[in-house]
Amino acid sequence: MTSLWAPAVVAFLTLLGTVLGCGVPAIRPNVRDTERIINGQNAVSGSWPWQVSLQTSSRAHYCGGSLINQNWVATAAHCNPSLSHYVVLGEYDRNSNAEPVQIKTIAKVITHPSWNPSTLNNDITLLKLSSPAQLNSRVSPVCLASATETLPEGLRCVTTGWGRTSTNTNSPAVKLQQVAIPLVTVNQCQQYWGNRVTSSMVCAGGAGASSCQGDSGGPLVCLKGSIWNLIGIVSWGTSNCNVQTPAAYTRVSKFRSWIDQVVARN
Repeated sequence: MTSLWAPAVVAFLTLLGTVLGCGVPAIRPNVRDTERIINGQNAVSGSWPWQVSLQTSSRAHYCGGSLINQNWVATAAHCNPSLSHYVVLGEYDRNSNAEPVQIKTIAKVITHPSWNPSTLNNDITLLKLSSPAQLNSRVSPVCLASATETLPEGLRCVTTGWGRTSTNTNSPAVKLQQVAIPLVTVNQCQQYWGNRVTSSMVCAGGAGASSCQGDSGGPLVCLKGSIWNLIGIVSWGTSNCNVQTPAAYTRVSKFRSWIDQVVARN
């Protein structure tokens, strides 16, 4: 019975996600508070369908990103993507050759005009794909935070990526990792980081889990109702990925109007 019904259920959920437009994975994520990227917990394959891997011309993973519509990906400016790099959609296991991934070249790289490499403020770049993503049960966009987004302290959100899974290794993860982390107020975050934290950032973590190198540019998403919204972009934190210190993420709501303008003009 299960094998007969499963394709129909996936097809229905895919249709539902298409109708709703964004933020609804056809394959349901399994999020528990204990999961962390440091020390590694595997995501459910295909359950974060907006997650992309940015890869060099030699196909080495170096950063994450989020599909925000069929043509555009949001990532961090400090990832420094270029037109010679690739965007890989629908990937889970980087060592597998059997996954139905989509490998896209990049047509445009548009970095926020106020990006500051010294302070890491305004850490956002948009990538236009050379051809539209084919949306399916493993590839679909995330919803963007609204410009007026309010983020209650302690709200549980999830970040995902193929970054380091241990402070003892520099190797990126093979399978996509996920971690549920609480949001932290700017005031609390400034207790750790001082005035490095600006209103263009949102802080999360510091409760036993952390994103790490290789996760940069990837999503911080929060569930609002039944829809996942892109709240942050992995930006910076401690060099050793200290799980007791919150990390900073680019605050997407601050850039919503700029994102909309870039997409509309290009």
